Formats: sequence, C-alpha cells, structure tokens
Amino acid sequence: MKLYNTLTRKKEPLEPLKAGKIGMYACGPTVYDYFHIGNARVFILFDVLRRYLAYRGYDVTFVQNYTDIDDKMINRAGEIGIRVDELADKFIQAYLEDTAALGVRRADHEPCATWHIADIIALIEKLFEKGLAYELEGDVYYDVQAFPRYGLLSGQNLEELDMGSRVEVDERKKHPMDFVLWKKEKPGEPSWESPWSRGRPGWHIECSAMSMHYLGETLDIHAGGQDLIFPHHENEIAQSEGATGKTFARHWVHAGYLNINQEKMSKSLGNFLTVRELRKKVNPMVLRFFMLSSHYRNPINFSEEQIEQSQKALERLNTAVDNMEDRLARVDEAPPDREEEELLGYLQESRERFIDAMDDDFNTADALAVLFELARKANTYLNRSQGQKKNVLLPVLDFFRETDEVLGFLQERTQEVLEEEIEALIQKREEARRQKDWATADGIRDELKVRGIILEDTPQGVRWKIAVEDSG
Repeated sequence: MKLYNTLTRKKEPLEPLKAGKIGMYACGPTVYDYFHIGNARVFILFDVLRRYLAYRGYDVTFVQNYTDIDDKMINRAGEIGIRVDELADKFIQAYLEDTAALGVRRADHEPCATWHIADIIALIEKLFEKGLAYELEGDVYYDVQAFPRYGLLSGQNLEELDMGSRVEVDERKKHPMDFVLWKKEKPGEPSWESPWSRGRPGWHIECSAMSMHYLGETLDIHAGGQDLIFPHHENEIAQSEGATGKTFARHWVHAGYLNINQEKMSKSLGNFLTVRELRKKVNPMVLRFFMLSSHYRNPINFSEEQIEQSQKALERLNTAVDNMEDRLARVDEAPPDREEEELLGYLQESRERFIDAMDDDFNTADALAVLFELARKANTYLNRSQGQKKNVLLPVLDFFRETDEVLGFLQERTQEVLEEEIEALIQKREEARRQKDWATADGIRDELKVRGIILEDTPQGVRWKIAVEDSG
C-alpha cells in the first residue's frame, strides 16, 4: 500500500515502525459547537482509512482527541454562561451522535486535552532542556529559530511563512512565528499549576503530548485536514521532534478542502452547514457516500445537485444488493454454467481492482467504480431468462458485504419477521393483483403503509421494509 506523504510530497510505501501494526492519530474536534460538513469529510475519510488498514490485515490502534480547552472553548462557554467542562461534555456527546449517524466508528482512544496536563508539562520541560522553549512572565513559547527544520511540512521557510489564525501575536517574542506552549491564567479561566505559572496549555502542544502518550514517540500515520498543515502540524513536528530527536510521524496524510457551491464555506457567506442541521434533510449515508466519491486529497464541492446524484448512485447499489438478497432465498446450488463462470471470474478481478485502487493512495473514487461495474453485471445476471444459482449469487453478495465493512454506507436490511396477519395481507394483495382487483390491492397496500410497512414491487417480486421516520 502506498500513501501520499505531505512531508515528502510523494507517494510512499506504507512501512510501519512495527511489522503488522499501525499507530494512527487524527486531530479531532474542538468541542465548542456542532461540527460542520468540512469536518465530516475528515472524520469519514479517516474512519474508512482505518477500516481499510484493518481489512488489509494490520492491527490498527487509532487515536483521535478532543480539544476541550482553548480560546474558542473559553469564549463560547462565557457567551452562554456555563463552565468550559460543561460545554465540552455537551458537544462531545453531540459529536458522538452525529458521527454515529455518519457511520464513523469510535476511536480506540479518545482523550481530552485536560486529561493530559501532566504529560503536557513534562513535554514542555523537555523542550526547556533542549533549549527550544523560553518563558515570558509566566507564558512559555517555542523558539522556532532553534529548530532548523521548521517549515518543512508546509514547504516554506521562516521568512515566507504567514502568521496563521492561531499564532499568538506578542511583541515580546523572539520571532513572530514563535508559538505558545503554556499560557498564564487570566481571571475566570480554567487553569492548572505548572513550573512557570498557573495557567493552561497552548493548542499545539496538546496533540503532541496526547499522540505520544498513546502511540509512542513515532507515529505511523498522522492525519488531518489540509487546514491543519500550518501552523498546527508544523508546530507538532517542531515540538515532538525537538523533544525526542526522533521522527514524529512516518506518514502525514491530509484531506482536501470542501467547498459549498464552488465557494469556500464560511459563516460570513451564509453557507456554513453543520452535520446536525444537514441530517434533517439528507440521509447521513448519502453524505458518507458523497465524501468517498472523490479522491481524499482533491477538493470536493458540496451542492444539492451533487447530493442528489449521490443519493441516486447509492440507491442503485442498495437496490442491486437487495435484489441479490431477495433472489438468494429462492434459488438452489448447482454447477455454474459458462456465463456464471465468467461472472465469478469477474468477481475475482473486482476484488483485485478494489484492493489496487485502495492501495494506490487510498483511492475511494476508483474503488467505488469497481462496485458499480460489478453491480451492473450482477443485475444483468439477475435478469437473464435461466435460473440463477446460490453458489454464484452468494460470493457476489459476500463481496459487497466485505467491501462495505470498509466503506460503510450500504443500508442494513431489517431482519424482523412479519406477523402472520401482515403476511396474510401481502398474500391477499398478491391474489387480488392476479385477479386484477386493483381496488382491493391498493387498499391492502394503504393498510400496510398505515402499519409502517412499505411494499416495493420489483421484477424480482414483492419486497417490504419498515418505514423510517423523518429525522427532522
């Protein structure tokens, strides 16, 4: 498997520090509000990368943090009149609800920054020992000029770098790009004791301390959105490698930006969309499918048209899988004929092509194309005049189930057994249709709908499902 490494700007073989094991860290949310769909892209993509690594046989330890103390947290808590920890609890729960709806699995470790104050202080002390940190009246800063490799990740030198949104402006600093490691407390702010002052950690040092606590001094994969390359990830490298003298992350993987109707998403433009709001209008699995329909490093454009296309495309895959499951219950095993042998051969090719696509820098767009072509051939097989066979359908169906363990967007069919009364109504409706008694047939359909049972008439027969209430 090869992944594009932002640090080296090329695809590189995935070679973990320990054979067969992957330590992967992804920057999680700052839990001061509901997360937006740009965040959702990152959470979905790295959920799928983690799943795929497991699919390929790696023992993956995945860590994703919560930033539960920083300026945004303090300001928001003050605005609504609650404690910072109460704000964090509220939006961590909201994050878990929204990511669960998107099919994102929980990380193996989900630390909060405030759990690791001791680790953060110990790391800052190491930076003092290495001559990389200095104190200014209780505030502590990182001395970027003392770390010659600063700027390698973003591909710029100190003279070229612009100050990012979270770079502290302080005329006392040795260099404008020096960033804060520890902030002296201000009245009313949460604070902890340290050798320099009672205060709180800077944002960047939190991720270095948390990631190394769970994964060791060298990570196999460090992931995040492109917006974090500078200054956040650049500063993580400086802190971590400055303290340990070791490579901090062997692979830096960054997801591209998400735009809204070809414009950058921002509150000022009025196009800021949270997943919490979007879930009222869009099936979360459609949103998940949409996020995987483009290569992760490319920008992706969110629009109503794109979501409609994604919904139709996902429906085609779900329908193909449903049709195979329905037919499977009514066929027997028998030796495959020549056409079926060709389908089984194509199935093997599809598995190889799926793996090739995902191994080549995690190309979910090409992997999806493999599934659609196989679905087309499966539908052709289902519609042929001769009888289909279980030992042909089952391997094809199993492949869709297998790949969905990675991609995670196919609908789950309910397994409840219909009550005898409802089964009898379905049979009665079928008899009415054979007799061309359309009024009776339509009446039974309406009665079942009232009971929450939706009937679908397909070329493969009648299918039923339980109606899903509108989440809005």
